[in-house]
Amino acid sequence: MFACFVDFSKAFDHVNYWKLFSQLISDNIEPAVVALLAHWYSHQSVYVLWHGVVSSSFGIGNGTRQGGQLSPILFNRYVTDLIVYIRDSGIRCNVGGMMLNILAYADDMVLICPSWYAMQSLIAMLDLGASNYDMPCNTAKTVRMMFSPKDKRKTVSRVFPNFVLNGADVHFVSDFKYLGFQLSVNQSDDADVMREISAMFTRTNILIRHFSKCSVDVKTVLFRSYCLSFYGTALWEKCTVRMKNRMKSCYNRCIKLFFGFSKFHSVTNMLLELGFLSFDTVLCNSKSLFLSQLCKCTNGIIQYLLQLTLYDVQ
Repeated sequence: MFACFVDFSKAFDHVNYWKLFSQLISDNIEPAVVALLAHWYSHQSVYVLWHGVVSSSFGIGNGTRQGGQLSPILFNRYVTDLIVYIRDSGIRCNVGGMMLNILAYADDMVLICPSWYAMQSLIAMLDLGASNYDMPCNTAKTVRMMFSPKDKRKTVSRVFPNFVLNGADVHFVSDFKYLGFQLSVNQSDDADVMREISAMFTRTNILIRHFSKCSVDVKTVLFRSYCLSFYGTALWEKCTVRMKNRMKSCYNRCIKLFFGFSKFHSVTNMLLELGFLSFDTVLCNSKSLFLSQLCKCTNGIIQYLLQLTLYDVQ
């Protein structure tokens, strides 16, 4: 299976106000709401601060507000027609019995196809559609991955030409971080475990540098808030025992470093004293919480794949 991770050049900044407002009107959004948004966006003034010097004000002609809660919703509506255009192309990939060719989370889009020719066709369609929305694709950051079939006898070829997007080659990568999770062509989660190990050591060192002299109670609150907010651990299903043990060792080591325990101090006693859970328990709770959130999700694709997964487990 081929996957192409599409990156748009400053996607939110290229949103055309008036195309967006026309779409909202066609969706029968209350005219007063559209008028309010039109007035709000067409009367924006900004300044540039550079080395303590503030520029004169100037207006903005396009783009949604960066960091605004409404911006992702408006952007999703702006690109809906583009997504539908790709979805209805008839070029699709069979994923567990469901026919898919595009996955999108705001401006993070992934094209998936079962053959090289099909993917090149989708890329050409995306390039054409994106140009109609004033959102050029960033050819330097758009990359492709190729996932081999489980049955090696079904492998057609291991070498394919580069895909072409807007006249430039789309580079092949073996690892890619998508929505914060490190994906690998070998479908192993070891790379993401390594990402989390590096991130936890970095966060712990920051805490040590700034809060090493705080009380244990303050340190406990800081460590829980800043170092125990793991991201993506619930998705770890195909990581090696060695990498999982490295993450467990990192977890215990970071606690000892921040709270001043010796290297040879009992991990069990340390966790009991501080009221922390073991890493195995943290990982189990993370997966349980993630599964409960998936069960509540109303997205049709997620529900279908979840039921398919649960059926395979049974």
